[in-house]
Amino acid sequence: MKPFTFKQFKIEQSKDVFRVGTDGVLLGALADVHGASSVLEVGTGTGLISLMLAQRNPQACFLGLDINEDAAVLTKLNFENAPFHARLKNRHQDFKTFETEEQFDLVVSNPPYFEESGSEKDKIARQTVELNFRQLIANSARLLSENGIFSVIIPVEAGEAFISIGKENHLFLHRRINIKGIENSKAKRLILEFSLQEKEINESDFIIEKSPRQYSDQYLELTKEFHVFK
Repeated sequence: MKPFTFKQFKIEQSKDVFRVGTDGVLLGALADVHGASSVLEVGTGTGLISLMLAQRNPQACFLGLDINEDAAVLTKLNFENAPFHARLKNRHQDFKTFETEEQFDLVVSNPPYFEESGSEKDKIARQTVELNFRQLIANSARLLSENGIFSVIIPVEAGEAFISIGKENHLFLHRRINIKGIENSKAKRLILEFSLQEKEINESDFIIEKSPRQYSDQYLELTKEFHVFK
């Protein structure tokens, strides 16, 4: 499968692992990694999100986890080939059984959300049976540092339930980005960020395309340090 080339790194891809997609690019470009020294990514896939965050924050060190062995192997390859490889580590690990004494300044995830799918790849990477929202939120809350941030991208339909489960785990929403596929459409994804302290909620909209197959100025500006636009 053809690699995906960014300005500072290249993503090798595989038919057995979800390819580079817009959700991952958005989270990698928008998650609040400012000031973080330790970052945990849950479900690395190709390693895209951690690589983007590592480019944005040259001080942070990263640990990526994935339950899919194929994804873990691919992430390792992409981490090793990156110019910031010294700050990147990954493990073939089920987050449900992950144990560590370390606390993280940022826990980030593009989590599983499709209830049903046909392929084994989908079952591992996208079914909530592998890692449900409640497990993801509870474990992330436990691993956050005092001022840490938990950042996810999820379907808009899951937003209110996700926020509610966050509160149950003493994680409070402080940033919400409504992602619209095209101008004047309804939001289809949410980037939600939580912390252990209650704060005023910062809400904004983000538009990917201004017309079909025409990226918005907002998207072009956001990704200009990453994408190689022809």
